[in-house]
Amino acid sequence: MRPTPRCLLLFAAAFPAAALPVLVDPGLWTAWLIQVALSVLLAGLDLILALPARRLDVDLAVPPTLFIGEPGHADVTLRMRARFPETTVDVLADLHGDLLPQPIRQAVVSEEAPTTVRIPLVAVRRGTVAFERLWLRWTGPLGLMQRQVVREEDVEIAVVPDIGAVRRAALQFALSRDVRVGQKSMRLVGEGSEFEAMREYVRGLDHRAISWKASARHHKLICQEFRTERNHQVIVAFDTGRLMAEPLGGIPKLDHAIHTGLVLAYTGLRTGDRVGLFAFDEQVRAHAAPRGGVRDFPRLQHVTAGLDTTTSETNFTLGFAELATRLKRRSLVVVLTDFIDTTTAELMIDNAGRLARRHLVVFVTLRNVHLDAAVAEPPQSTGALYRSVVANDFVRERDLVLRRLEQRGIFTIDAVPEAVSSELLNRYLSIKRRELV
Repeated sequence: MRPTPRCLLLFAAAFPAAALPVLVDPGLWTAWLIQVALSVLLAGLDLILALPARRLDVDLAVPPTLFIGEPGHADVTLRMRARFPETTVDVLADLHGDLLPQPIRQAVVSEEAPTTVRIPLVAVRRGTVAFERLWLRWTGPLGLMQRQVVREEDVEIAVVPDIGAVRRAALQFALSRDVRVGQKSMRLVGEGSEFEAMREYVRGLDHRAISWKASARHHKLICQEFRTERNHQVIVAFDTGRLMAEPLGGIPKLDHAIHTGLVLAYTGLRTGDRVGLFAFDEQVRAHAAPRGGVRDFPRLQHVTAGLDTTTSETNFTLGFAELATRLKRRSLVVVLTDFIDTTTAELMIDNAGRLARRHLVVFVTLRNVHLDAAVAEPPQSTGALYRSVVANDFVRERDLVLRRLEQRGIFTIDAVPEAVSSELLNRYLSIKRRELV
């Protein structure tokens, strides 16, 4: 318990109030003692009439999991266990540093019904965070004394990638009427190799799909339907080096990459492919062998929840060599990484080229819109001109690296975080239709 500013002001007013009687008669100095005693009496009475801490029940409900980028909430339920007047309680949550701080919230507590205070929980990075403690504060009916209660909670919360957004994005592609990755009614080279069924020819089908022998037997045009081969092996490889710690839109590049990789993994599992994960920087950080079936998605989610960036430079020689030894069959390898310039990317290009000799490699990088804006914006000062020139050099060298990768038979995607998932899915579906794996 502690005095409020109103109480301190009451005691402070005793000194000038006592000075007036003393100026009239020095013997009236006892008026000061009377005013102080009255102030103490009022403060004590306010404390007695205030809601006792033992009469206030507090229940805390915290979600076990938070999705990064998606706000969650904790519910603090306050319940009065005695007959007391309505009391306004200030509620403040003491949160882990990776959770955005929240302001003080107020709740009016009465004996009639419990009151629930909702505290938003917004995580800024993956990992494990904690709801550390809860501060409760209220005053007596006179507003002179204040009771304060501190509850040590220390409840841990797992922060994982936004799986809800992953499923929404994946289902949008997997269930779209315009996307039929499991079946092609055209007999084009590289677009469907497994026989599916025979059907009568209708206007609009490709003439090359007509089976003339079947048409002769049935005395009408018959087309063959071919199904795109399933059970491909897809590996999503994450770069966890220091460059992936750079924030884009307030979220590290690695988290954007994990979201994109999980969208691809979910889509791949739904369309019948086997999907695995691989993470590396100066050493291998994680590996999940390829498996099939949507039920395997939680395993991949669990692996990505433990990934974090390091301060090390990425060793592409070791990472790609180790990945190549673990792949026993031709696979689609999707590498989500980043680089700065042609010099630092030299080893990356060479080792990616070696990996592409046996496997189909897709390189995915996240484009920094601030660099493009610095290049496009007309410079208004000398400093702005320097920034524009440097940004233009970075953009030019970045495009050069991507062109060199494409010359080695590697598919490349360089897109902003908002568009990278859709571009990667379109490329993946195109690869499946063309039977490139």
